[in-house]
Amino acid sequence: MMTSRAVRTSDLLAGHVDLDVSCLDRIYLNGYVPNLQVGGQVVSFLASRGFPIPSPAVVGRIGDQFRASVRSFADNNKIAMVTFRKGDRKIEKMAPYLARQAKTGRPGVAAIGWAQEFQWVASCTTTPAHGGGAPHFGWGRAERRVTCYYFYVWDDEFGPAFVKIGSYFPYPIKVWLNGHEWAKRQADKAGIGWTALANGFATCTDPIGLQTICDHLGPVQIQAFFDRWLDRLPVPLTDQDRAHGYWWELSMRQIEVSRTIVFDQPRNGRAFFEALAADNLDLGRPERLELIFGRKILPSTTGVFATRVVTRGVDVTINAGYKHSRVKEYFKEGRALRIETVVNDSTDLGVKRRLVHLPELQAKARDVNRRLLDHEHVGRGCVLASPAFERIAQPSVTDGRRAPALRFGDPRVQALAGALAVTAHLIGGLSNKTLRPLVEQLYGQPYSRAQCCYDLRRLRLKGLIERLPHSNTYTLTDDGQRFAIFYSKVHNRLLRPLLAANQPPAPLEVRQALRVLDNAITDYINDARIAT
Repeated sequence: MMTSRAVRTSDLLAGHVDLDVSCLDRIYLNGYVPNLQVGGQVVSFLASRGFPIPSPAVVGRIGDQFRASVRSFADNNKIAMVTFRKGDRKIEKMAPYLARQAKTGRPGVAAIGWAQEFQWVASCTTTPAHGGGAPHFGWGRAERRVTCYYFYVWDDEFGPAFVKIGSYFPYPIKVWLNGHEWAKRQADKAGIGWTALANGFATCTDPIGLQTICDHLGPVQIQAFFDRWLDRLPVPLTDQDRAHGYWWELSMRQIEVSRTIVFDQPRNGRAFFEALAADNLDLGRPERLELIFGRKILPSTTGVFATRVVTRGVDVTINAGYKHSRVKEYFKEGRALRIETVVNDSTDLGVKRRLVHLPELQAKARDVNRRLLDHEHVGRGCVLASPAFERIAQPSVTDGRRAPALRFGDPRVQALAGALAVTAHLIGGLSNKTLRPLVEQLYGQPYSRAQCCYDLRRLRLKGLIERLPHSNTYTLTDDGQRFAIFYSKVHNRLLRPLLAANQPPAPLEVRQALRVLDNAITDYINDARIAT
């Protein structure tokens, strides 16, 4: 027995995609010193620096030295110091400095931003001295407002990035990178041509090679970036601290894994995506999220299970959350379907947080992106135009030669389609001599030899006819037969009779049937979200 299943988005996209690439997108990391996380470790650290009494005055002195070293570093290297205020978009404020550094063609610190921000830092409680004894200092952790420095850098491998360092013990670090920017530079080195889609790719001369590059990005390259810049930037820990085991390690704070699917006909993409959004408003239901994230959702599982559709101007984004993470889907820059799994806590997907576990997390996030596409259902409003019809009905370029459009409804084009539908052409082929009288008869106007030559040329460039070797005779291709039959039948057997049947002398029954058909078509258009 034959079985049927719902049409999936992946089915519909087949044959309409020019580029499909998966890559790490935004990479946001924590830098922490593993053995400076509890109070007793603070005491050991200060003892290793020669301070047997763990006084907060000593910690404050280290912070003062670090802040002074940042100012000295900026002055000596003529680097701008930029103040970040509440509400500032940091990347926009730093963009001119990054652009200036990029123009030099050299890696370097573009600018240093600084702000007062809340951070989890060491907190000291002091018990006053009694009876001539020494005071007692106890160390814990608390959220405090401290000075943070953002070193915005231009890197040879990653392009724009920043390293943020807190100025108070235990000096937490944040690192921000972009995987697509890394892939662009590796593609250039490999000689792969590409054009940009914001921070992604719109076109590529070697899609397989590009995907191989994206697959290669992992902990080794990211750790190398981190080590490279800690060697160049002022930091509060010294080489002596590092020798004693006090140095930063990286863990995953937020990882975005994207899949970009670029349409062969971008102008059809927006209507397709808006229909897709409307057809999948139940994406956030627990039973669907279980399939997409591949994780069991229990009654005790935290999170709000719902689909959020965010509209900014004409752009729509679909969001579905699982615990602290989410998957989002949107139409990117009028060209591509973009799917991103944003992991805010790697344990949501059963992965540990340290950077070494990034490959495992990326594999699971790519599976989420794939399953989202596989489990999205599509309705009749999700339609992408036929590539063959697009090529025929619109101007195109073939082998560098412009092929004018064969527009549906144009009287001369309709006469040409009708003449091509004559079955004699399937046996003996067609030529200027045999085609011209047929077109002229259907066209109802003079049809010259030059006009026929012009039409034969555009039919050939559109791939609708092929020239027989060593002759001026042509045969119809499969697309040519479909063109002739479709244009002729739809125009002559459907549109023309219907357009003439809504008024007398057409019989009343036909006019009533036409009204029913007209209402049905209107409902269909409304359901497909074509109407304004």
